[in-house]
Amino acid sequence: MQRLVWMLCAILLLGGAANAQDKPPIVLGLNADMSSGSNAAGEGLRRGAVMAIAEINAQGGLLGGRKLQLMVRDHHGVPARAEAQIREFADTPNLVAVLGGLHSSTILPNLPFMHERQLILMAPWSATTEVVDHGLTPNYAFRVSARDPLVAEFLVAQASKHGHSRVGLLLERSAWGRSMEKAAGEALARRKRIAAGVQWFNWADEDMEAEIAALEKAGAQAILMVANAPEGSNIVKAIARRSPEKRLPVYAHWGISGGSFARLAGPSLSAVELYVFQTYSFLGARDARSQAFIKSYHQMFGTTRPEDILVPPSSAHAYDAVWLLALAIKKAGGTDRTKVRDALEQLEPYKGLIRTYQPAFTPSRHEALELSDYKLTRFSPEGFLVPSQPEVRP
Repeated sequence: MQRLVWMLCAILLLGGAANAQDKPPIVLGLNADMSSGSNAAGEGLRRGAVMAIAEINAQGGLLGGRKLQLMVRDHHGVPARAEAQIREFADTPNLVAVLGGLHSSTILPNLPFMHERQLILMAPWSATTEVVDHGLTPNYAFRVSARDPLVAEFLVAQASKHGHSRVGLLLERSAWGRSMEKAAGEALARRKRIAAGVQWFNWADEDMEAEIAALEKAGAQAILMVANAPEGSNIVKAIARRSPEKRLPVYAHWGISGGSFARLAGPSLSAVELYVFQTYSFLGARDARSQAFIKSYHQMFGTTRPEDILVPPSSAHAYDAVWLLALAIKKAGGTDRTKVRDALEQLEPYKGLIRTYQPAFTPSRHEALELSDYKLTRFSPEGFLVPSQPEVRP
């Protein structure tokens, strides 16, 4: 009799396990550069997302035991590859949302299709204004990241408070560059100024001498730089080749931190006064959420110091973004994209890694971060970004 009871219990337990295994996973996509000039940002996004997913799954998953799963596609910074991959995501069963990578040029052309297919875009890096402010309704794009108008305001304020009132713009020729040209112009206009000059460069450009010389001739006291790691390192090298008294200070958007900038810039980095915008740093973070993240990160990826965390904003943004999506899926009671989209606009306050979201989004605001989340950093001799001291606030 006792043996029969054991057999029945075993059958019930195995049946329960089978039922749990039969539940389809809930899929999130990551579409990012995983192998080109901004691959560090892509890997940082992946790590942040993986950490959040591991925590959620360890707590039993969502919707009665369904596990979250991450589907990663490498667009290599190529818009055509991103287009094919977005279509693949849209056709993937149980896929709720896509996390976008660093390059806005791989996102913007796909927004009409994503809205047509009611595919949620969660942007944990791209700052270009039109990623969210695109005019499509209802809006399926949400951002846990910086936004160019606020970045421009922050960097212009930093330059001004460091005594640099005449700012020249050095911008990559892209949607991101155009977004920042407009945003910086508006930030300067609020101070009754105009840019000392505007110079453009293309991806893969190596010689930046003419652009820098033009800004010098225009009387720029500092450069506001919008570049990714490869081109940004070439700009820094060109500035470092000048005599010390002619080296203009640089206030950089965060694109350079998404790749191997410090390695590419080499010894030139220490010769240039370079400030870099960021939203988050694990250095000096003492709150319990950050400490738990750091500990788990070390265990998962074999690191030993906070400085070893790859591109901190990308990991932190992706981590918070996945948790916000999980809360929305739970609130929606399922994976219907339209219901999850609506739920994202109606979340309760949530204490994340970067900030306490109160709430993260509303029907009229799909931006989770604010100007108060922005930070100014500089490169340490080891090539890590550390908080700038003293930091001035806008």
